[in-house]
Order: sequence, then structure tokens, then C-alpha cells
Amino acid sequence: MTSSLPASISDNHTPMMKQYLRIKAEHPHQILFYRMGDFYELFYDDAKRASALLDISLTARGKSDGQPIPMAGVPYHAAEGYIARLVRQGESVVICEQVGDPATSKGPVDRQVARIVTPGTLTDEAFLDESRDNLLVAAYFQNTRYGIALLDLSSGRFSLLELDSEEGLLSEIERLQPAELLCSDSPSIFPLIQSRKGVRIQPPWYFDNETCQKLLCDQFKVKDLSGFGCQDMHAGIAAAGCLLQYARDTQRSQLPHIRRIQIEQRNEAVQLDGATRKNLELDQNLQGGRENTLAAVLDTTCTAMGSRLLKRWLHRPLRDLARLKSRQDAIRWCLEDLHFEAISEALKPIGDTERILSRVALGSARPRDLERLRHSLQALPLVQRLLQKTDAPLLQDLAEQISDFPDLATLLSQAVTDAPPVVIRDGGVIAEGYDAELDELRALSENAGGYLLELEQRERERTGLATLKVGYNRVHGYYIELSRNQAAQVPADYIRRQTLKNAERYITPELKAFEDKALSAKGRALAREKELYEGLLTLLQQQLGPLQLSASALAELDLLNSLADRAYHLNYVAPQLSEDRILSISEGRHPVVESTTSSPFVANSINLHDTRHMLIITGPNMGGKSTYMRQTALIVLMAHIGSYVPAHSAEIGLVDRIFTRMGSSDDLAGGRSTFMVEMNETANILHNATVRSLVLMDEVGRGTSTFDGLSLAWSCAEYLAYRTKAFVLFATHYFELTLLAEQLSGVANIHLTAIEHQDRIVFMHEVKEGAASQSYGLQVAQLAGVPTSVIESARLKLHQLEIESKSHQAAPQTSTKVHEPCQVDLFSTKSQVEEKLAEINPNNLTPIEALVLLNELKKLC
Repeated sequence: MTSSLPASISDNHTPMMKQYLRIKAEHPHQILFYRMGDFYELFYDDAKRASALLDISLTARGKSDGQPIPMAGVPYHAAEGYIARLVRQGESVVICEQVGDPATSKGPVDRQVARIVTPGTLTDEAFLDESRDNLLVAAYFQNTRYGIALLDLSSGRFSLLELDSEEGLLSEIERLQPAELLCSDSPSIFPLIQSRKGVRIQPPWYFDNETCQKLLCDQFKVKDLSGFGCQDMHAGIAAAGCLLQYARDTQRSQLPHIRRIQIEQRNEAVQLDGATRKNLELDQNLQGGRENTLAAVLDTTCTAMGSRLLKRWLHRPLRDLARLKSRQDAIRWCLEDLHFEAISEALKPIGDTERILSRVALGSARPRDLERLRHSLQALPLVQRLLQKTDAPLLQDLAEQISDFPDLATLLSQAVTDAPPVVIRDGGVIAEGYDAELDELRALSENAGGYLLELEQRERERTGLATLKVGYNRVHGYYIELSRNQAAQVPADYIRRQTLKNAERYITPELKAFEDKALSAKGRALAREKELYEGLLTLLQQQLGPLQLSASALAELDLLNSLADRAYHLNYVAPQLSEDRILSISEGRHPVVESTTSSPFVANSINLHDTRHMLIITGPNMGGKSTYMRQTALIVLMAHIGSYVPAHSAEIGLVDRIFTRMGSSDDLAGGRSTFMVEMNETANILHNATVRSLVLMDEVGRGTSTFDGLSLAWSCAEYLAYRTKAFVLFATHYFELTLLAEQLSGVANIHLTAIEHQDRIVFMHEVKEGAASQSYGLQVAQLAGVPTSVIESARLKLHQLEIESKSHQAAPQTSTKVHEPCQVDLFSTKSQVEEKLAEINPNNLTPIEALVLLNELKKLC
């Protein structure tokens, strides 16, 4: 699309448009909201884009090169909603304010960019989802290392980590789900992430290591970064410096609430790739909603801070045994004597303190932010009293961090009214009695009503005009109004101010003197109130560090307390955690399915260890294989955030990764078929799974022909069992794979039960040892509503195929699996098979070589 902006600023442009074009030239790719009186105006392409995105009128103002200049506008007092809509659509908005006085300015009023609102730098409450983090992320590659930095500007959380692989980089970005992703145009980074939403290319000098080091040291007021443990993390420092510079540029602020940087180590956490996060539905279901997810089940937090922390814990489970046990201990104390109920009541008045403090630091906090902060501070003493008797070390630490702020609580109680307006410009924020000067100015302004009534009565008596009225409007000020037919009777000291259709308005010297005094008092009262409000923000900024620490501790307390609530009401137990290689769950339940079903959930157990590390799972479709696999992974994940789990008992050894290869989907935009996506996910598992990993694989190989699929499934299962020896749950309809339990150590068969009655099937959802007896495919199709004629035809075809199959190859005794009939080659001879067999020494074959050979022999038959 060709830009409608003029190629250059010429003398034909008005002074105001010259000013606009100079500012717009500094922000060519962002929408400029240009303040003009009571409106933000947009011009040229910005006006066209905003008109389309916001459904507002597109007009014109003046001409450029003989063509009308497109224009659109929004009222400044309603701009927040329009800006929020633009940002949700991925746009960035530059806010340009009037900083000069229109009354004294010669030429156009001075204007400056006040801030830039981008998807990753949001802090305003109206723009943010209170239950989710809004992250700005930067990525950089240097010296074989990938650096990632993340900043939540709305809370001040700032951290970095370094990785040594593309897979690690993409996995972390998938975890963080950034609203904006900053990077250079380097071929080592940009091609990997260019398809993601919100990618912003930054100039190379934003990643200069020396500059970034200096910028970070200046932000944290330190000589070097060794105290943070990242002095030698050059790629991470470059990413963090770029991110910080971008945040400063957009906010036009030094960001005083960003006080430290935290280092994340990838091996501290259980790694989850994108497919696993999606398949386990941690905080988003497969349809993209938030219902029926693990987060929805576990979240009974009282604060938005606690809710956001839950999502962070779920997406980054820990492998630190000591920390996990300390969380379990905290939950245990909350459960004792139902302490969690009293703590919940104490936490309910606490607002989103993290985000409120960020707005305080940036000077953008609104009056109602201070009201909520006041309620939060007033609630802290009760929270501390409830924690005084705890014997859980983690809760003792949190109690110390939740400081008491009696002076600030008293200050806000005295300074801010009980129900303040939304914005300071409306006045009425500062409470009566807080400031004598403000009280005096308000009295002068507010007593105007009584004076006007008195004046109206006196003038009626003096003039004898009973219909005389004294009034006020914002345009003309105070006035005395008479009807047109009484105008000839006005006293000599009345001065005409305004003529209406049926009335005349006048002012007197006395009324003019009062007007000057009253209006001046109102304006001075608003100015004084704004001055006092800014003073309150300054006082709060001086306590920012302790307040932020307290907010962080409150979020963790809230989440631990919520997990205790869930453990009590949902009958969860504390898992026994260890460094041993074991996964033993007695009567485990799926936390989400259990919470959504009205019928009793059938609990099932699992037992894996060094000599039993792979389960081949067979059974009918709809029989519960997928539920059983997912519930195992979710229970393991819950244990790794310190939570109690849905089971009768559980012993869980720490895992390093959880993998899932489940479900079917394609990637049309990336040019990948369903089978290609499946194989990509499978390859990732085979390359990265270790002996400490938990692997869930469902129906591998179903996207291709029977022999190809069976061969792939067999080889993958064999590789995981023979080479990787991870804990593996391998669900399949290839009944041939059940033979692996006889051929490889550590492999066992289990199946989900079902009962057939009069050609119909009843699912028992119970896990038992051994392989399934049949697949029940036709019965499931019948349940799904496939026409009876089709089912009967399928039965005949099944019988025919089974006969043909038996004539060419022996089918497993416990299977009704349909095999493709062998393709008989009329020109082949038996001697070819015999010659091939004569070349084989069975003692020298590995299992996978034997499978390859078997396929070759089948081709010869």
C-alpha cells in the first residue's frame, strides 16, 4: 500500500501540520494519537488504519499536494478504550500530548510524545488481563549461545537465561508466550521466530554488549553484574539490555520499579515443549478457551497476583526437591485446623498490588489504585497474625517479607476519599481535612451555590422582576437571566453578556467580581489537588522496594493457600518425592475430568521403575487410554509444583522432561501434513528424551499405510525401551506391538477394559495387566451413529479380510486387528525367501534389524 504521507515537509503545510509530520517521522510504523484540545487526532495513513480498526468516521482536514488530508479522531477522555482495542489487534500507539499553554503559545502549541503503548509494555488496568502475565521478551545469539530476557513491565519482574540449542530457544518462547518479541535481523535468530506474532526487529546497537552492561548497571545502581550472577552471560545481557532500552523508550521513564534481574537456569525446571503444553491443557484447552483446564481446577486464589503465579508454576515445574518439599510443608500447615479458610478471608481485601505499584512507580497510578492499595495495606496486620504460629519454614519466610506499613496505611486513609473518582482531573480525590489550603479553596468554590441563591433573591427584590434567575455555564460563566419582554426594565448597572432567542443574560460588577474569585478558586483547588496527589505518589515510591517484596510474598501465600483449599475439597494427597527413579501412583484420577463429570471417576494405578519402564497400552477407542496417560502426566506435573495430587497415594521420582505425542493436527501454514507434524513431534522425543523423562505416545504411525505405520511404531517403541529407557506410556491399536513385552526387558502390557453385549460396547475405564482381546472398532463406530447398513457391510468386509490375512500370514491370537492382505507376486519363487533366510544369523540380529528383515521377507512373499 502506498503511503499517503507527503514525501517531505513543505512551506505549503500549516505550522501545526509541520509539527505533526516531524513527530510522525520519528514513529513511522506506529499509530500517532496527536492531542488537539479535547481530541486525539489522526492523519494520513494512521487515520485510515484507525478508521478501519476502530470503526470510526474518516473525514478530512485541509489539503496536501492538492489532495484532502485524511483525518479521524477520538475524544481524549474516552481514548483509553480506543487505544486498548488497537493494542489488542497488535498495533502500537504513540501518545503525543500538548505541553505548552494555548493562551501564551505563539504558533502551534508545543507537543511531546508522552509514552508509547505497545502490546508488550502495557501497564494500564484497562489494557491487561488480570489473570495472565503480559511479557516483553528479547532474544539474541552470540558465541554459540542463545540469550533470552523477559520483562513484565506491569509488575517489574525481570529475568534472563541462556540456552545452547534452537530447540531450547523455541521451547522457552513457547512457555513465555510473549506479547512482543524483540530480536535482531541476524540469520541465527530471526528465521527461527519470524512467524510468531509480535516480532519487532531492533537495530544492532541495541544489543551492543558494552552498552547493555552499562545500561543494566545504571538501572540497578551497581558497579557490575556479578552480584546478580550474570556477569559472563553475554548473550543474555545483550537481550536484557535491548529489552530495557525498549521499555525506557516507550515509557519515557527510568522504570524505578525494575530493581533487580533474576537468573533462570533451564535445568532447574521440568522441560515441556509446545506440543506437551497444548496436549495437557495446562491453562488453555484445545479449543483455545480457559474452561476445563488444570489451572481452572486448581485456581481458587483470592488475588490476581496469585492466579498469575499459578500459571507460571504450571508452565515451569521445578526439579528442586528441597523447594518442592517446603511447598508441601506449607500446604500441610494450611490444611491443619483449616487455616486456609481464615487466610482466604484475610486475603480477600487485597488488590493487585504488583501492578498497582508498577503504576505508582511510573507515575500513572489512578485514584482508585490508591484506594485499593489502602485496603491492601490495612489487611496486612491480620495476615501476619494468622502466620505467627506456623511451623512451616516457607510460610515463616513469607511472613517476614509481608511487612507492616502502618504509616502508609494511615497516610492513604487520611489523604484519599473513600470512593475516589476514576481520574484526578475530575477532582474530589483528596479527602477533606488532609490539607488546609485545599479545604479553603474548595469552600470558596463550593459556597457559590448559596451565594447565588442569596444574590438572586436580593436582585428580585431590588428590581421587582419576580422571574429573574441567576445561573452558570462553562462557556459564559455566571449570569443574570431575564425574558426579552423584561429587558427594558433592567437597572443601569446590568451589562448585557449574551442574547438568546427568548431571553437576555446580564452580569453586574458584583457578580463579575465573585465569578473571578470562584472560578479562580476552583482552578487553584484542582491544581492543588493534583500537586498533593503527585506528592502521595512520591512518598509511595520511596517505599517501593519493601512494598514489591510484600506483594510477591502475598502472591505466593495466596497460591499455596489455594492449593491447600483444593487438596481439602478435592481429596488430594501429598506425593512422596524422591531422587529415585520411580513412578508409583495408587488409584490416580484425572483432575480435570474428575471435576467435570457427574458420574464417579474410575481411579487407576500405575507402577514404573527400573525394571518396568514402558507400558504398551491397548484397548478400545473411547475406553480411556488417553485419559489414563494424561492423568499420569498431570499428576507428575502437579507434584513438581509442590501441589498435592488426586490419588490414594503416590511416590514420584523427579523427572527432567515430559513429552506428549497425542492427537492429530496439521500445520497448513507451515506446509506440514498431519503425519509430518506427528513425525516431527516423534523425532523431538527420540532425540531429547532421557532416562529421567516421562514420555506419552498415542497411536504413533496411524497416518500412513499399515505396514509403514506398524514398522515406525515398533521401531520407536523399541528405541525408547532399548536405548532411552525413559518412563513411557505407549498407546496403540497395533496389537503386534504387544509382542515387545516378550522380547524386551522393562516392557509390560496393560489394557483398558470393555464389555460387549448384543453387538454393543460398555466401557469400564479400568486398567488391567496384559493386552486387550480386541479393538471394538465397529462397535465404537456404531455408538458414533454410523448408519447400520455401513456397519453391516464393514462386518462382512472384516470377515473377508481376516480370511485373506490368515491365508498369507499368522495373525496374533489375541487380536482382531485388520491386516492388509499380502500382495502376491506371481513371478517370485520360494527360493528367494529361502536364499535370504540362509544368509541370516539370528544370533547377530538386533531387534530393530530383525524387524527390518521381516518387512523385506514380507515383500518377497
